[in-house]
Amino acid sequence: MSRDFQFSAIFWCATGILVVVCAEECGRPMIVENRIVGGIDATDGAWPWQVDIQTNNDGHICGGSLITNKWVLSAAHCFPNPYDVSPYIVYAGRYQLNNFNMHQSVHRVSRIVIPAGYEEPHNGKDLALVQLSSPVTWSDYIRPVCLPASGTLFPGGMRCYVTGWGNVRDEVPLSGVGTLQEVQVPIISQSSCQEMYNLNPTEQVDILYDMICAGYQEGGKDSCQGDSGGPLVCQMVNGTWVQAGVVSFGLGCAHRNQPGVYAKVSAYSDFIRNTIPEIRLYGSANRNWCGSTAMLVGCLSTLLTLLQR
Repeated sequence: MSRDFQFSAIFWCATGILVVVCAEECGRPMIVENRIVGGIDATDGAWPWQVDIQTNNDGHICGGSLITNKWVLSAAHCFPNPYDVSPYIVYAGRYQLNNFNMHQSVHRVSRIVIPAGYEEPHNGKDLALVQLSSPVTWSDYIRPVCLPASGTLFPGGMRCYVTGWGNVRDEVPLSGVGTLQEVQVPIISQSSCQEMYNLNPTEQVDILYDMICAGYQEGGKDSCQGDSGGPLVCQMVNGTWVQAGVVSFGLGCAHRNQPGVYAKVSAYSDFIRNTIPEIRLYGSANRNWCGSTAMLVGCLSTLLTLLQR
């Protein structure tokens, strides 16, 4: 059996016919690194769901994350005209922007879906689902991230990671070969984030229900321009990486009392399910079908018994 798939079969159980079709397990990198706090080079393959979104004329514009073999999660503001998919190119398995990437695959876009009523990031709804014109092939370097069900919690203080190829400081682009960067940032509660932004006398920022904040009150570590659309991921107690947010906006990069603001993925579970009916969300009732060895063994045992009659 290929290591890329958990199981694919049809069993007869006491309740009738149970169809078990398990795709690539989400949120489980095959390549593990010792993750260090700070904006540093990531290890190749450590974040296998990260994608690079480019246009024909501008090169890298945004990040995104693989959520199935045909769909990418990103930010709505990355696609000013979502009805024109022709300029966009998605690179999966990419590690360095300005170097040869032996594990990458290249895909065009067939559809972009954004929430109805989206206007601009400060007003929320800054989320996009991007359908690829050809599916990715799973490997150690190309794997999906898990998405949270609506009830999944990411409490204040939980330490998570944001990754991307964006600027390393205000107006300072990533240099050299452009290695994928990672930074560890804690989740900031909605109330605390709002209090921080209320201290800014020049611009009013409202932290809405569909936003989640991460960073440090003193600044210093943050996502930045060019990271837009990329994933904010948190490791759950069972070791699974789940995407809490999509890089949306901030006032500058890593400034005091101005943490990064992300689209809150769990607020869009219905939107995601309606667009991609086959997706399984972390925290939903049926997420353990694929991992339930006892269920599979029980069904197989029943099947063998029936065949012997």
